Amino acid sequence: MAKKAGKRTIIFENRPSVVSYGSIVGKKEHEGPLAGEFDTYTTDSFFGENSFEKAESKLQKTAVNIALEKKKLKTDDIDAVFAGDLLNQCIGSSFGIREMGIPFIGLYGACSTMALSTALASLFVDCGAAKRTLAVTSSHFCSAERQYRFPLNYGSQRTPTAQWTVTGSGALIVESGGDGPYINAAAFGEIEDYGITDTNNMGAAMAPAAASTLIHYLRDTNTTPEDYDIIFTGDLGYTGTQALYELCDREKVDIRCRHSDCGIIIFDREKQDVHSGGSGCGCSAVVLASYIMHRFENKELKNILFMSTGALMSPTSSFQGESIPAIAHLLNIKSE
Repeated sequence: MAKKAGKRTIIFENRPSVVSYGSIVGKKEHEGPLAGEFDTYTTDSFFGENSFEKAESKLQKTAVNIALEKKKLKTDDIDAVFAGDLLNQCIGSSFGIREMGIPFIGLYGACSTMALSTALASLFVDCGAAKRTLAVTSSHFCSAERQYRFPLNYGSQRTPTAQWTVTGSGALIVESGGDGPYINAAAFGEIEDYGITDTNNMGAAMAPAAASTLIHYLRDTNTTPEDYDIIFTGDLGYTGTQALYELCDREKVDIRCRHSDCGIIIFDREKQDVHSGGSGCGCSAVVLASYIMHRFENKELKNILFMSTGALMSPTSSFQGESIPAIAHLLNIKSE
């Protein structure tokens, strides 16, 4: 049974393990440094559908099916799926999962959804509420731009702090007693709001949440950054990463030698026009369900922190002049 450690952290005792995973990305992501890591990719932004939103649902469905096929599982073998995305009412997830016949727990954590869904999927397995669960999320550059910013044909100029929403989906299957890397602990974040209102500077809005969750986790577990191989953040990008370092410095915690950001490593900033890096629910999801899991398989990683960050605003709140509240959830993933 899971037990509480400190204020925010939950330690899992029955070692919920990642036994399979699947990832799919778009053309731009496949042209980046991690091209060889992903299971598959598409060069069609519509993915054979007639809208970007339907394409995003198909991305989720594809990632789930890849994860199932690797383990020779069927949808009936999954007790619950935890899923969410950036679209209004999370239709990327609900429409993508609707035909699978799996109990569905819809989530909204913005770009923090991969850590949130995996944490809850692990909690269900650890406490015996489910034998096998699935965590999945997605994002799509075109659907996100249409909802949060401008129509693509508007041709607006992006600011230097703007990030490129990743087109992709990542899925993990978690079960009790597996041999794969296991979720050792999870820390759920509190909402942080530093009054940032610039929707083209998500990194600055999310960095305080990342710093808060990380500092609380380290204190809850009496550990230091040096105890981990790498501390992965989800999609702070270049701007948010520098802000995270400064905020951690105030608490006398230096993570520079242990930190890697999914939004930085998924694209080549010199060759690809991504400004401050990648973002979106799919950003940390596809990196976790490919690059990170491969490093566990190859014994290159044994003990990491994986922290997804999300900006909890909506088009409505932005139009009304609201600031951007943010959240960060954290996983401690270990291998034998």
